[in-house]
Amino acid sequence: MSIFSENIRFLRTQKKLSQHELADKILMSRVRYSKYEDGRSEPPYELLIRISKYFNLSIDLLLTVDIRKYPLEDILKLPDNRIVLPVVVDQLGNNSIEIVPQKASMGYLSGYSDPEYIENLQRITLPFLTGGKFRAFPAQGDSMPPFKDGSYIIGKYIENIDDLKLNKSYVFVTLNDGISYKRFISRNKKSITVAADNSFYKSYDIPLGEVVEVWQYASGIFPEDFEPDNFENYNLKEMFLEIRKDIQGLDEKISKNN
Repeated sequence: MSIFSENIRFLRTQKKLSQHELADKILMSRVRYSKYEDGRSEPPYELLIRISKYFNLSIDLLLTVDIRKYPLEDILKLPDNRIVLPVVVDQLGNNSIEIVPQKASMGYLSGYSDPEYIENLQRITLPFLTGGKFRAFPAQGDSMPPFKDGSYIIGKYIENIDDLKLNKSYVFVTLNDGISYKRFISRNKKSITVAADNSFYKSYDIPLGEVVEVWQYASGIFPEDFEPDNFENYNLKEMFLEIRKDIQGLDEKISKNN
């Protein structure tokens, strides 16, 4: 049996549930669930996420740590239940910066805690980035200028969500949205509020339970054809975006009146 199968058996018995009762709660058949608990089959990542949410334990703990050896209450008090962060070093022991490729960014959500996945990523070393663990993520869209498609955001790993600083920008890895780069605005007991630098986009909340990883902005990598002059007229672009935002607001009011 795998660590995962042993863990879910242990967690089920701690809740005093039968296989049938637990299967109903996580929306699957008892026969299918029993295969996972008996180690005869491995669940897809969609089901891993569902099981992780139900037990309020991170996927990496479920897959890699025998939780029977630790007090369950202590594990639940750990920040995000995170105790494992795969780190790649070179032959001299220097901390490398892994690059998450654009085409494989969706797979990061299921591979972020897998040492083999991380080890297979391309890597670079930047001597001016020291004193932490860094990773490069692809930029998408136009919500956080000057970053655009083809550029990369290098983030420094943040271990505790309590360390987030107001108005600083971060790469958030979340269960529902995957990788997103936004500015931290505020926090309450259940969620954090983030916003884009492009004022056309509205701020939104991320439930704390959906946050997988947080990386604070440290540096950027731009395409070869990047030219600073491309953003000289950014204020003009902002004006058009504001007009577009006003038009959108009028459309919403008209829709409500109709």
